[in-house]
Amino acid sequence: MSEPIVWLTIFVLSVFVGVEVIAKVSSTLHTPLMSGANAIHGIILLGAILVSATATGTLTLVVGLVAVVLATVNMVGGFVVTDRMLQMFGRRPSPPAASRSGQDGAGS
Repeated sequence: MSEPIVWLTIFVLSVFVGVEVIAKVSSTLHTPLMSGANAIHGIILLGAILVSATATGTLTLVVGLVAVVLATVNMVGGFVVTDRMLQMFGRRPSPPAASRSGQDGAGS
């Protein structure tokens, strides 16, 4: 078997395994998984910056800069989603005492 076919087969199988693993995760574990994914995307961003810094050709520089932009968008989006999910578990502010009693304080 030729080498590109092997790499393509590994890629396709890993996509299937990844989809199956993520689909089975309970909703209470999504926040920790997102935090871990954000850390990985930070490493990817650092790698893209380092590759872009050592680019020797124009094509390499353009691909590196596109990688930096996409990694940044992915990482920031992950932090936004994680923040929203964590806000769902936070306490909601209690309403003021006057609105709880049904009176507006203007007398009987």
